[in-house]
Amino acid sequence: MDEKELMEILVRDNPEFNRVYGEHQMCKKALEDLNSKSFLTETEKIEEKELKKKKLTLKDSMYRMMLEYRKTH
Repeated sequence: MDEKELMEILVRDNPEFNRVYGEHQMCKKALEDLNSKSFLTETEKIEEKELKKKKLTLKDSMYRMMLEYRKTH
Protein backbone atom coordinates (compact mmCIF):
# COMPACT_ATOMS: atom_id res chain seq x y z
CA MET A 1 0.00 0.00 0.00
CA ASP A 2 1.43 3.37 -0.94
CA GLU A 3 1.33 6.56 1.10
CA LYS A 4 -1.65 8.04 -0.73
CA GLU A 5 -3.76 4.92 -0.20
CA LEU A 6 -2.84 4.83 3.47
CA MET A 7 -3.80 8.48 3.90
CA GLU A 8 -7.16 7.85 2.24
CA ILE A 9 -7.85 4.94 4.62
CA LEU A 10 -6.89 6.97 7.68
CA VAL A 11 -8.88 10.03 6.61
CA ARG A 12 -11.91 7.78 6.23
CA ASP A 13 -11.46 5.56 9.29
CA ASN A 14 -9.52 7.57 11.89
CA PRO A 15 -11.26 10.71 13.24
CA GLU A 16 -8.04 12.11 14.75
CA PHE A 17 -6.12 11.65 11.50
CA ASN A 18 -9.03 13.23 9.62
CA ARG A 19 -8.95 16.26 11.94
CA VAL A 20 -5.16 16.69 11.63
CA TYR A 21 -5.30 16.21 7.85
CA GLY A 22 -8.04 18.86 7.59
CA GLU A 23 -6.02 21.36 9.61
CA HIS A 24 -2.95 20.61 7.46
CA GLN A 25 -4.98 21.30 4.31
CA MET A 26 -6.25 24.61 5.76
CA CYS A 27 -2.66 25.69 6.52
CA LYS A 28 -1.59 24.67 3.02
CA LYS A 29 -4.40 26.75 1.47
CA ALA A 30 -3.63 29.76 3.68
CA LEU A 31 0.05 29.59 2.69
CA GLU A 32 -0.90 29.36 -0.98
CA ASP A 33 -3.04 32.47 -0.55
CA LEU A 34 -0.16 34.34 1.09
CA ASN A 35 2.31 33.17 -1.55
CA SER A 36 0.06 34.44 -4.32
CA LYS A 37 0.55 38.00 -3.08
CA SER A 38 3.33 40.05 -4.58
CA PHE A 39 4.08 41.75 -1.28
CA LEU A 40 3.57 40.64 2.32
CA THR A 41 3.10 43.01 5.23
CA GLU A 42 5.08 42.36 8.41
CA THR A 43 1.97 40.81 9.96
CA GLU A 44 1.55 38.52 6.96
CA LYS A 45 5.22 37.51 7.16
CA ILE A 46 4.71 36.50 10.79
CA GLU A 47 1.51 34.67 9.87
CA GLU A 48 3.38 32.84 7.09
CA LYS A 49 6.09 31.73 9.50
CA GLU A 50 3.52 30.49 12.04
CA LEU A 51 1.54 28.66 9.35
CA LYS A 52 4.69 26.91 8.12
CA LYS A 53 5.51 25.76 11.67
CA LYS A 54 1.96 24.54 12.28
CA LYS A 55 1.79 22.77 8.93
CA LEU A 56 5.06 20.94 9.63
CA THR A 57 3.88 19.92 13.11
CA LEU A 58 0.63 18.58 11.63
CA LYS A 59 2.52 16.70 8.93
CA ASP A 60 4.74 15.12 11.58
CA SER A 61 1.61 14.03 13.47
CA MET A 62 0.12 12.51 10.34
CA TYR A 63 3.30 10.55 9.61
CA ARG A 64 3.46 9.25 13.19
CA MET A 65 -0.13 8.01 12.86
CA MET A 66 0.68 6.43 9.50
CA LEU A 67 3.70 4.64 10.98
CA GLU A 68 1.61 3.38 13.89
CA TYR A 69 -1.06 2.11 11.48
CA ARG A 70 1.57 0.26 9.43
CA LYS A 71 2.95 -1.39 12.58
CA THR A 72 -0.47 -2.68 13.62
CA HIS A 73 -1.87 -3.71 10.23
